[in-house]
Amino acid sequence: MFEDFKFFLDSNEDQDFAPMFSITDDEEDHPDVEVKNELPLLALKNTVLFPGLVIPITVGRSKSKLAIKKAYKGEKLIGVFSQKDINTENPNYDDLYTIGTVAKIVKLLKMPDGNTTAILQGRQRVKLDELTAIDPNLEGKVTGINDEFPIDNVELNVMVSSIREAAKKIIQLSPNIPSEAVVMLQNIKKNGFLLNFIASNLNIDVEKKQAILQENDPMEKGQTILDQMAEQLKLLEVKDQIESKVRGNIEKQQRDFFLNQQLKTIQDELGQNPQVEELNELVLKSKDKKWSETVAKHFDKQMKRIKRMNPQVAEYSITLNYLETLLALPWDDVTVDNFDLKNVKSILDKDHFGLEDVKERILEHLAVLKLKGDMKAPIICLVGPPGVGKTSLGKSIGNALNRKFVRMSLGGLHDESEIRGHRKTYIGALPGRIIQSLKKVKSSNPVFILDEIDKIGKDFRGDPSSALLEVLDPEQNHSFYDNYLELEYDLSKVLFIATSNSLSTIQPALRDRMEIIQLSGYSTEEKVQIAKKHLVPKQRKEHGLKANAVSIADATMTKIITDYTREAGVRNLDRQVAKVMRYVAKKVAMEESYDKKIKATDLKEVLGHPLFQNDKYAKVEKTGVAVGLAWTSVGGDILFIEASHSKGKPRLSLTGNLGDVMKESATTALSYIKANADDLNIDPKIFETAELHVHVPQGAIPKDGPSAGITMLTALTSVLGGKKVKSHLAMTGEITLRGKVLPVGGIKEKVLAAKRSGIKEIILCEENRKDIEKIKEEYIKGVKFHFVEDMKEVLEIALV
Repeated sequence: MFEDFKFFLDSNEDQDFAPMFSITDDEEDHPDVEVKNELPLLALKNTVLFPGLVIPITVGRSKSKLAIKKAYKGEKLIGVFSQKDINTENPNYDDLYTIGTVAKIVKLLKMPDGNTTAILQGRQRVKLDELTAIDPNLEGKVTGINDEFPIDNVELNVMVSSIREAAKKIIQLSPNIPSEAVVMLQNIKKNGFLLNFIASNLNIDVEKKQAILQENDPMEKGQTILDQMAEQLKLLEVKDQIESKVRGNIEKQQRDFFLNQQLKTIQDELGQNPQVEELNELVLKSKDKKWSETVAKHFDKQMKRIKRMNPQVAEYSITLNYLETLLALPWDDVTVDNFDLKNVKSILDKDHFGLEDVKERILEHLAVLKLKGDMKAPIICLVGPPGVGKTSLGKSIGNALNRKFVRMSLGGLHDESEIRGHRKTYIGALPGRIIQSLKKVKSSNPVFILDEIDKIGKDFRGDPSSALLEVLDPEQNHSFYDNYLELEYDLSKVLFIATSNSLSTIQPALRDRMEIIQLSGYSTEEKVQIAKKHLVPKQRKEHGLKANAVSIADATMTKIITDYTREAGVRNLDRQVAKVMRYVAKKVAMEESYDKKIKATDLKEVLGHPLFQNDKYAKVEKTGVAVGLAWTSVGGDILFIEASHSKGKPRLSLTGNLGDVMKESATTALSYIKANADDLNIDPKIFETAELHVHVPQGAIPKDGPSAGITMLTALTSVLGGKKVKSHLAMTGEITLRGKVLPVGGIKEKVLAAKRSGIKEIILCEENRKDIEKIKEEYIKGVKFHFVEDMKEVLEIALV
């Protein structure tokens, strides 16, 4: 009852409210009015209006607004009936309770938000006989019901007195109801009005209130109200008991705190040590630690020392923190490795596509651990371009081995103490980040990622890379010395995996201690598989799309990779896939029709104009043009080498932003041609008047390296001998003055780029055959390879 008692509460048809009333406006001061047979009707959703009560109603529905306005223009009387179902927006006769109240519209208020609030005063109970109109507003025929509350009925007077007393108790137990409510109850003299007032304020649902309104017998109505009040009074009494217990507990805690503070002050005055119990707890914890005898002796020594200290001195807290750190370290606590090698391999394959060398090395290490039971962990350094999965691979390895995972970013690290820690005598001293990380994961054999090891700084505070020499040396890290601990800590069980984008900036001594594994950039074919297995499902989930909401074909994904990204890894590809998912998510959210299968032709609309243009092989009808293969940090590409000659002073011009090594390759090629002119069927006299020019297109891009040697020699031989180069043929290899063809690197990227560009035959050095065997057969299907050892073989194959 009276859960939130107010004399005026802004309410609407959908909200509960507390009625308001005037002491003088009870039912006998306002005798039953003449009720017209037909009245406008107002349907209420969440409340019941009783005679004598005044309530504000914010009118929301259009029919209700029209009914209120119509009644207000007339005699200001309106029939108010409660709905059976609050979800019914357009009620008819069956949706309304048949007993309601005729109300007078006391006032209409225009609210600031544009709504209308009507102040209604209940006058008399009525029965709804029938609805005479539903549109534009409800109207119906009603019959008045006269209520009789005899003054001389002793039983009724006693019951009303009991109700009044119960109401007073509820008010006293309810902190939200003001005490003035008791005075108000005392001022209500009429039994009928008191029953209506109490019934309206009961915290019960609409059905029960409606049942009270419909009751004609005053005794039955009073008994129902008294039963409901008794139930609420029990709840309030239980609530009051609980709150009393809570208050008692709080007072006891405050008393205990005050006494403890007094006790502490007395102990301090007497020079006693109140921290004895805390130190005893540390001693108990130390007995359960798995640490060496050396560490145990050191701990006992520090414990004896702190017991002799005055707790008020600064060194006490420093020593206490030090002892807590010793206890928090895992020491010999290790996790059990997962020796199910097949399961480990399946986890690594599931999380990352490719990267076979790294996976093989991890499996080898696990195999030895399984057979031998103990082995110094390898120090692996993954070197590769950004976005190829070096860091995420470390986390995957941790999951596969069932080990804890720690990542420590070394980028921009300048202070040596970040690795070795500070001496504990300094204020705010801490162990190094390696020891802190082990303390955090509570294991001495986690997978520890040293991220961006090539970006460590160096300044007056020390050289962190030199401090890492001990950490990353398998022969030394079993006794790593941290300045804060002043003890040796065994790091030999930790599997350190460093990541780097380049080896050139890593200190040589540090580089020598690590096992380097090179990660090349992904090929287009590998990126397609990564996108299909990892990126698309991930982005689809992140954008709240179902599995059947969108699909991207391999051909479409290939176009995204070649035309919208230019990278070795897959970070930008991930962003482009996310862009596709946002496009689809927008269509789904706006309920627009779209093609669930994204086609290559749709990419211009989804991703915009292509950002990059890849070279495609174009058939050349002239002599002097050969196709080479180039390696870049973001993959391979084909390279057109153009040669021409004209009469003039004998010289060789080189253009196309070429580096020194590439220029030397062109000079070497021309020298070989001059020395072997007869064998190549070239007139030696031509060199006396030939002004030769070699050009490599895309002059804005710097180019260098020896791998274009055989291509330049082929182009020069073609233009001097008047023979065309074979169609759809590419080549790569270094040359010597003797005409030997030497192997070059980046074969995988070059070959895959040639296949994408439409090349059908490729000439390579015989020693590069092993690189071709490492490429999956399906990636190079349809390409014919020629493996050569000298230039004569190249020219026999290349020149028509």
